[in-house]
Amino acid sequence: MKKVGFTTTIPVEIIFAANLIPVDLNNIFITDNNPHTFIDFAEQEGLPRNTCNWIKGIYTSVMQNSVDKVISVTGGDCSNNHALTEIFRAEGIDVTTFNYPYENKSRYVSLKSEMSLLAAELGTDLDTVQKFQENLQGVRSKLKRLDELTVENKVSGFENHLWLVSSTDFNGDYLSFEDNLIAFLDEAQRREEIKNNLRIGFVGVPPIFTDLYEFLENKGVHIAFNEVQRQFSIISEKRDIVEKYLDYTYPYDISCRIEDINREIKKRKLDGIIHYVQSFCYRQLQDLIIKREIEVPVITIEGNEPGGVDARTKIRLESFIEMLEERKK
Repeated sequence: MKKVGFTTTIPVEIIFAANLIPVDLNNIFITDNNPHTFIDFAEQEGLPRNTCNWIKGIYTSVMQNSVDKVISVTGGDCSNNHALTEIFRAEGIDVTTFNYPYENKSRYVSLKSEMSLLAAELGTDLDTVQKFQENLQGVRSKLKRLDELTVENKVSGFENHLWLVSSTDFNGDYLSFEDNLIAFLDEAQRREEIKNNLRIGFVGVPPIFTDLYEFLENKGVHIAFNEVQRQFSIISEKRDIVEKYLDYTYPYDISCRIEDINREIKKRKLDGIIHYVQSFCYRQLQDLIIKREIEVPVITIEGNEPGGVDARTKIRLESFIEMLEERKK
């Protein structure tokens, strides 16, 4: 079976329905034993140093023949994907584009058209995809239970992050993924509750730091909310495949995300929010709105290189934690 890579979360049901293997190119990069080699390769090939390292990781994943075809999300994700698509085409890579509609008016019609075009490109149709998506309802409901166990202090923030990020492509095999998830949930439900001083949430793109969760947990913090990772798991229970991906907040305007974040802050009784932004990413501009609209204290941290949290960021996080502890008293 051929492997189809994609640059960010797409309706993965389309790939499965076409009897192809989905591959999240971000996961190939960040789970490698030495992700810095991906960055070095991309820079040696000519990508500018001041380009987001996620883009460099995706570029290298494709150029090193990890997949047979690429779906580049050019609407609703990184604007650099436009240029990346052009580079792939110039290199003879089999690439097609997918766009989440930005404007709210006629969004259903626009998204349905995009999904139909992608399905046809991959050799299937939307009716087949609609029927297939029922196969993923079970595993998605289990991911929802995983998130509930995180709120109940039975699953750590890092475990939550890892499972939800992996659900973008289900590691290429949703049946095996579901079996492993069932075993994990069975074990997690029998645990004692995690003891913590503070409940904090992450918003923004998944952090490139490899030890951020460990650092915070050692400080007595429970990460009870991973905003974008949770959205990656496609939490909507709607049966219509188009409506399901309309409920996915990440690719649309920031107001959709703000509403979701504030609702979860209340539900999860969060003391504060960490907003992670990636260097050279346009989404950094949204920090202004997030700090204005979020209903608890927010700290913004920035990352660029895969690896451990730098000393300056650790100091800032420690100060934020101390402030929240004082505020809670």
